[in-house]
Amino acid sequence: MVKERARILIVGGGYVGMYTALRLQRKLKPELKRGEVEITVVSPEPYMTYQPFLPEAAAGSISPRHVVVPLRRVLDQCRIVIGEVQSIDHAKRTATLTTLATEEEGAGPVQITYDELVLAPGSISRALPVPGLADYAIGFKTVEEAIGLRNHVIEQMDIASSTRDPAIRDAALTYVFVGGGYAGVEALGELEDMARYAARYYHNVRPEDMKWILVEASNRILPEVGEEMGKYTVTQLRRRNIDVRLETRLDSCADRVAVLSDGARFPTRTVVWTAGVKPHPILAATDLPLNERGRLQCTPQLTVDGVTHAWAAGDAAAVPDVTAAEPDKETAPNAQHAVRQARVLGDNIAHSLRDEALETYSHKYVGSVASLGLHKGVAHVYGRKLKGYPAWFMHRVYHLSRVPTFNRKARVLAEWTLAGLFKREIVSLGSLEHPRAEFELAAGGKPPLDPKLDPKGSS
Repeated sequence: MVKERARILIVGGGYVGMYTALRLQRKLKPELKRGEVEITVVSPEPYMTYQPFLPEAAAGSISPRHVVVPLRRVLDQCRIVIGEVQSIDHAKRTATLTTLATEEEGAGPVQITYDELVLAPGSISRALPVPGLADYAIGFKTVEEAIGLRNHVIEQMDIASSTRDPAIRDAALTYVFVGGGYAGVEALGELEDMARYAARYYHNVRPEDMKWILVEASNRILPEVGEEMGKYTVTQLRRRNIDVRLETRLDSCADRVAVLSDGARFPTRTVVWTAGVKPHPILAATDLPLNERGRLQCTPQLTVDGVTHAWAAGDAAAVPDVTAAEPDKETAPNAQHAVRQARVLGDNIAHSLRDEALETYSHKYVGSVASLGLHKGVAHVYGRKLKGYPAWFMHRVYHLSRVPTFNRKARVLAEWTLAGLFKREIVSLGSLEHPRAEFELAAGGKPPLDPKLDPKGSS
């Protein structure tokens, strides 16, 4: 039994935020029923995105609705607040946040008081000061970006098929991906596979007409699967006529021209930026200790170092890796650690409230799997290396086992089964991004969006 009523504030509804709240619901079930504990989850979105499925959602293998988990349904014992935390004063146990109604109310930000704080805001894309990047590029961290990119790629094929200008056609069929990590390689592999399939339905667009370019600043891609599997991936991508450029940077993408550090220039209407992430800005707006990279300095028990009643895990936390032989090594900021840290984090908060001993987070990295398109993949798990179909199958089995809730597992499995029986869907629904455009035009309002002003080049 907890000693006194505890208000737990969880900032973030991603892996760590949702799984921690889910664990607390189970561990503190009696206390929640008696009203001794209150759990509040603040998230900018009402759902958790299972990011490993974003490439398949972009390729049309999975419905976007099944890549996300609704927080209100899963966390039925928690109070869900859709908003963004602007600052945290842990000394006073207060968090200042804005909600969807803040601007309309005109009363300013809302303050929430708490007893226990869990910081799990995740990370954001790390954008560099590249000319034209903010105007023309698109990221690949959210389900909206994944579906928008799918619509955009198909729309570019429509443009190439209908234009009479060779320059416009060439730019429309040139796709530049920056970043050779998981997000970049998997997104490129799945979308290239989808576009290759879609080309059979165009009378004047062939797969060899398209240019797919992967730009990576280091000398290898997919470092998580090891050097050998990374080299194999480069070889397989190049066999698919994908231009992989290692030790190369994007210097500019202004005026719809991608300029690389090796001197190459590619007129393109598609630049996908997946070159790393950085800590969420909210961390800098707290009075909690950060390390040199802007992440929260944590202990192996997932408490914020030197601070009481503050906890963190996932991308926002620098957690010591107690299984590593090297001193001062931290756990990698990935989903494998985040899900397991959330379980220990939920248990430790319950232990703390009951005045029990805390557990130490200890997990040895088991390896990684990556999809390179339908029936293609690489894996390095428990020291074993797999290529091609076996790696792709392992990728699907592993992530199906990890996606939250039985409901989502069943829906994803059903979609994969149906996809094996029927042909792919290759329709662009780009108009979803501007749902009022048609009605505004009919009502004599705003004219259609100027393609020159659209950052992704959509019509």
